[in-house]
Parts: sequence; C-alpha cells; structure tokens
Amino acid sequence: MSSFVLPIAEVVPAVRGALAAHSLVVVQAPPGAGKSTGLPLELLGEPWLAGRGIVMLQPRRVAARAVAARLAEGLGEEVGGTVGYRVRFDSRVSAATRLEVVTEGILTRRLQRDPELSGVGLVILDEFHERSLNADLALALLREVQGALRDDLRVLVMSATLDPGLPGRLGAPLIESAGRAFPVEVRYLPVDPVGRVEDLVARQVRLALEAEPGDVLAFLPGVREIRAAAGLLSDVDAAVLPLYGDLPVREQARALRPDPGGRRKVVLATSIAETSLTIDGVRVVVDGGLSRTQAFDPASGLSRMVTGRVTRDAAAQRAGRAGRTAPGVAYRLWSERTQPLLPAARPPEVMEADLAPLTLELAQWGVPDPADLHWLDVPPARRVETARGVLRDLGALDAAGRMTPEGARLLDFPTHPRVAHLLTAADDAALAADVAALLEERDPLPPGSGADLTDRVAALRAWRGGGRTPGDVTVLERVERLSRQWRTLLKVRPDDSAPDGFAVGALILRAYPERAALAREAVAGLGRGRFLLSGGQGAALPEGDGLAGVRALAVAHLDAAPMSAAQAEGRIFLAAPLDPAALDAGAAWVDSVRWDARTGTLVAQRERRFGALVLESRPLRDLPAQARVAALAGAVREEGLHLLTFSAEAQALRDRAESVRAWRPDETDWPDLSDAGLLDTLEDWLGPHLGAARSREDLGRLNLLPAMQALLPWPLPARLDELAPTHLTVPTGTRVRLSYRPGEAPILAVKLQELFGLADTPSVNGGRTPVLLHLLSPAGRPVQVTQDLRSFWNSSYFEVRKDLRGRYPKHPWPDDPWTHAPMKGTKKRGV
Repeated sequence: MSSFVLPIAEVVPAVRGALAAHSLVVVQAPPGAGKSTGLPLELLGEPWLAGRGIVMLQPRRVAARAVAARLAEGLGEEVGGTVGYRVRFDSRVSAATRLEVVTEGILTRRLQRDPELSGVGLVILDEFHERSLNADLALALLREVQGALRDDLRVLVMSATLDPGLPGRLGAPLIESAGRAFPVEVRYLPVDPVGRVEDLVARQVRLALEAEPGDVLAFLPGVREIRAAAGLLSDVDAAVLPLYGDLPVREQARALRPDPGGRRKVVLATSIAETSLTIDGVRVVVDGGLSRTQAFDPASGLSRMVTGRVTRDAAAQRAGRAGRTAPGVAYRLWSERTQPLLPAARPPEVMEADLAPLTLELAQWGVPDPADLHWLDVPPARRVETARGVLRDLGALDAAGRMTPEGARLLDFPTHPRVAHLLTAADDAALAADVAALLEERDPLPPGSGADLTDRVAALRAWRGGGRTPGDVTVLERVERLSRQWRTLLKVRPDDSAPDGFAVGALILRAYPERAALAREAVAGLGRGRFLLSGGQGAALPEGDGLAGVRALAVAHLDAAPMSAAQAEGRIFLAAPLDPAALDAGAAWVDSVRWDARTGTLVAQRERRFGALVLESRPLRDLPAQARVAALAGAVREEGLHLLTFSAEAQALRDRAESVRAWRPDETDWPDLSDAGLLDTLEDWLGPHLGAARSREDLGRLNLLPAMQALLPWPLPARLDELAPTHLTVPTGTRVRLSYRPGEAPILAVKLQELFGLADTPSVNGGRTPVLLHLLSPAGRPVQVTQDLRSFWNSSYFEVRKDLRGRYPKHPWPDDPWTHAPMKGTKKRGV
C-alpha cells in the first residue's frame, strides 16, 4: 500500500502468504526493522481483510501514540484518519479509521462488548516478548474467538525477541526478518560501581557527550531518579528531556522528535523506551542497569514497586536503541563479569502480577476458571484464588465466583477494580474522583509530609482553586487531569471545599476493605502509631506521624515487608482517619474459641468482627464442642505433643504398632502413630477423649491409652500381639518384657544364665526380625549385646565368663553353656 524501504519489506510477501493460509502467524524482527511502523500498512489491502480493519495492541501508551503517528506519517496523513489510536482517556479515531493502535486493556473491553470483533479482520499483538498481562489475556480470548465465533479472524504476534519455542506452542508459522540494525559497540565498566544510579548515569552522560556524536538515551528505573539526573545535568550543552509513561503527551513528543533548535538531546527514560519507540538522532545509550516493576505478594495481597537488575534481554533491547539510524555506542554501568549473572528474562507478567483485573474480566467473559482457556502460561491457581477473595470483598463476585451487578459496573471504569469500586461511591462523587486520581498518581507532597491522604486532597483543591500549595505542581497537574477525567465519567463538577478526613477514609475503605486498621494500643496495649489491619497483618506509621493518635485508619499504600528483622510489621505510607462506625456495616458476630499460650487456657468469646479486627466482645458461656476440639488441637500442633502425657503403656503400644508398620509396609491397615501422624489427625483420635479439657493442665492429665487402643480396630490388636508381643518367655520360664523402637530391632534384656542351652536368637514379626539381646550379669548389668546367640556361646561367652566367675563366684559359669540347665539364681538355689 505504501512504497517504504524499511528492512521489514523483504519479508512482507512471506507475511502476506502466511496470513492468507493461517489464522495465527508469528513475526520476529529486530529493533528498527519497521514491523510496528511499516508492516501494518502493507496489510491494509489484503483480500482476506475484505474491507475490515486492523487493531494493533501496544503494551504502553507512549508507544501507542508514537507508533500511530509514524504509521499516519507513512501514509502522509494526520492521526485520526486511516490510522488512529485509543488509550485510556484519550483517542483519535474517525469513521475513516481502519488501523487502530490500542493499549491499556482497550482491546479486552472491545472483545467483552463485541466478542465477534465486528469490522476487524486482523489483530496484531506487538512487542509480545514483554508478555504483558493484557497481551496474554488478549491472546487467550482471541484464540477462543477464532475457535468458536470467527474462523476468518487473523492474529499476528510480533516482537524483536521471542522465546524460540513460542511458534511451536502456538502451532503457528514463524516469519523472521534479518532487519538492518547498525552496529552497536557495547562498553562495560571495569568493576561494578557503588553509588546512586542517578549520579552514575549523569556522570556517564557527560563523558558520552564529550566523546561521542549524536543524541544520548539514558535508562533509569523511575521518575525520581530521572528528575535527580536531570538536575545534575542542568548545565550541559544539550536539551535534557524526561520520558516516562505519565508525562504529558506534548512533552513525550519533545523527547521523541529532533530538537527544534538543532541542539543535541539527552533523553532520560524509564523502560518504556526499550521497545517500539524510535527516538530520532540517538547514537548513544547509557544503561543504568536497573528496572522498576510492580511485584505482587500473594501472601499479603499487596503489590509494591520493586527495583531490580535489568534482565539480559532487556539490556539487549536497550543497547539496540543506539543502532537504529546509525552506528552507535551502548555504555552499560556494570562490569562484563556481571553480565552473564543477570536474569535472562523477566517471567511473564501473568505469573507475578495482581490477577484481580484479569479474574474479573474472565468472570465477565463467562470463564471463571482460567484453565478453561488456551494460555501460554496458565495463571497460577493460588494467585487466582487470592484475586477472587479481593473481588468478593469488593462485592464484584458472589460466593460461587460469578459476576455480580457491582462487578459489571466496575468494568465500566478503565482502572483497577479497587479504584473502580471507590468511584462507584454515590455520596460524594467529586471527592471520589480526587481520591482515585491521587491513589493512581505519584504523591504530590514532599517526603516527610505525613501519611494522611486528606492532606493531599486539600493540596490538590487549594492548587486547583489558585491558592498556594506545598505540592509538586507537575504531579498536581497530572492528578487534576486524571480527576477531571473521572469527574467527566461521573458527570460531576469539582469541589474545592476542605475535605473531611472521615469521608476520605470511607472511600479508601471501599477500595481496600482488608486494610481497615485499629490502633494496637486499643487492642494489645502497644505504643502509638502501630495498627492491626483487618487482613491480619501488623503495620506502623512513621514515628511522629499526625495520624498516630487516631483509633482507626483506612490504609491505601502499604509496604507489606517488615521495617526490620526485629519488628515484623509493614510500613504505612498513605492512609486516612476512619470513623470506627464505618466498619459496622461489614461487621459480623462470630463465636471465637482460641488458645491463649500465655495462660495455657482456652478463651471463648462472642466477637463482632470486621475481618481480623474485634470491634466488640462478650464471654461465650456455651462452648461449642467442635470449636473447643479445634482450638485444643491447634494448641497441641503449635506447642507440640509434649502437651500430652503418654503413659508407659500408651507409649509402648505406639512403639509396637510403629515397628510393625515399618516392618510390613505392604500391610496398609496399620495406622500412623508417629508424632507427625498423630499431629495430622488430632481432631479424629484426641477429640473424643478430651472430655471437659480447657487448659494445659487438663491436657497433661488425659489418659491416652484408650485413644491409642481405639486407633487399632479389630483384628489389628490380635495381629499386633502376634507380630510384636509385649513379652517373650525364656528357657527358665520367665516372661521378659520387650522394648520396641520403631525402625530398630526390639530389645530383650535378660540375665545370661537364663539362656543356657538356647541356640537360636528369639525373634518377633513372624520370625522375620531377631531381637537384640542385652545379656545381663546377675546384678542386672549388661555384659554383652548380640543378635547372634549361637555365635556368642561359641566365642564371646568364654571371655565374658572369665570376668563373671571372678565377680560372681556363687553363680554357675559352666565350661559348656550348651548343656548346662538355664538358671535364675546361685549354685545352691539352682533353677
């Protein structure tokens, strides 16, 4: 359709042919080949499109706008004609648009509203190597649409780097373009550096400006580091420009285009500049070696930004930016020895991310179990269950995991379900818009401003009203822009009155119901500023924070990690005061029976709870038997079986049964009476014998022999006596007790004289297991241990006899133990 000469041109015929014959095709082409900005235009005239359009998914808003601009430029048009884009709260499309570049879940929304994708003949998933959550979800939904509704729908998966096994996993042909990347010289530091990344990057940028031609692209992990580096470079003879996702569109365009005054550029960017974007004039890359990503902790249900080392594939993408238009240089601010130690690639986002948005989308799609779709990597079941819990708390899913009317409402808001639930609050929509915008953007107040979100709302409203504010004006502009978009959606006017702290807290509670918090001084006598969250975690405010004295909080931003090894609490960064009465609607009365390890007793109460928070309690007189058994069993598991007293008889029974179980693993009827086995089944065997036990002393007094006997149903007791008898009769007629140790031979401790004439070692276990004889002197002291009595009589006996004759002269010590009668006493007493 166009007469471009981008490197991708060489494979356009192959791509056309593959898409004509297959519904799913994979294209791999290096950075700068034109796969994003050229190939889609060449496919607009394909006959299998039949006049329908193309939708291309880009993982980032900056790239979506930039790619749309390049595509439109390739046609000699403005964006909004044949080529348009849609991102969150921004779109440029028209009736003439046939190629849409979309992101931020726009494709998923379109699929939900129109599963057949009417008017669309091809969906392109660009930069698929990033394995974003949206891209994986889109691919899974598209494959189902192809199989059930649209066998004529084509899907094209594109990337600069791909898992070699991807085409095979998708069952799709692979088209590879060699591209035309210019050579890039990669330079390392001699040793790994020490210091702040912004200092290191700024120093290297200065050196690069002096030594190399062209513009410089530097990678830093986040906005804070970009601002710090920009300050350090404020005096260089170049235009220093930031580039990150929340930057206004006009400023993003300045970073991407040549400087109007012809000056060199230094672009300080986050990882959004790794792919898709071509920044005109860049010949030098400075890679700080760090990347900031969102990490989700399923144990706490919290997400937080984590800064880590760049992966090897991302570092390769970054270096490639220097060779898009001419030969270049990439400076890596780490040593060459460290390079192979970097992670090869980031795991797919679906394996790490908060899955609440995805889980809600799947419920709307009618597939509550993700495993029912064709995924490249099935979402982890544990994370899905955590997400379902969050959505149930928000009222978005019912107990069976089905979508509720509230869940359907949440999907009308292009944001996380938590924030969407906040926006559905009807009481004060203007305040909801301000709070939602502040939660989604960076903190506009400087460090040390306290944790109260109410202060941020006040700062926003003061700035909006033209007053002075301590906040960062650039951030406040972004917050206001987002708040305005929410107000437009909610059809409300701005409110610049002083915000009510309790109203702000109530809105946070809607978004984070598991983060309601009560002061621990009120519940546990601890110091000010320390709180218990309704999700069960402990958390603390910074020392001296203005919210430290409130009784209840609604927490918005929280670091789940402990502040120190000695203090197992998270840190509260952003919260608002909460009227405890706000918890009443979600509270419920529950019977609580728990073990108090400090007093060693059961505590039984009727409690009105909001999650883990106890709002009110009363003594529970009628103690439910099942709850009491569960609490006592929990106490034994926590403190150990030593809470119980096994009598000699009970312990002997356990040892005998465990011995037989070890000897005869093929006989599966024998119960597991080991410590681990008993702890696993406490409720079953201990519960019926607890009686009225309520304390540590009561547990210690229990007679456990009947409980152990009950674990051996008929005919096992008789079988036990047969295989592991309690006693053996020796030649003198004495019945001697056996001592059993599971996994070892049982011990028979008997006076040597009582075995005169006995040739074979006694045995148990149906004759399979000889006992371990502890041969005793007349005083009962062991003189020999053996499992081979015959050998003892023939050899060792004579050495033992010398010693025993001198020490016990009145006792018989015959020369021939084989023929001497067994005896219990001295020569006079005989047998």
